[in-house]
Amino acid sequence: MAHPKRKISKTRRDKRRTHYKASATTMYSCPNCSTPVQYHRVCEECGTYRGKQAIEKQVSL
Repeated sequence: MAHPKRKISKTRRDKRRTHYKASATTMYSCPNCSTPVQYHRVCEECGTYRGKQAIEKQVSL
């Protein structure tokens, strides 16, 4: 296995990692209740996924 001859400084290491950025998650509005939802997730408000009821949500009065 290869070993470096000299220590890589923190500056050189961090320069290499500048392209790795956290990006905001892509959201869409639920077609049933129009709340913002992440893609490929069940809607937290109404419990639907791709137009079908996935989980039963209790209505609180």
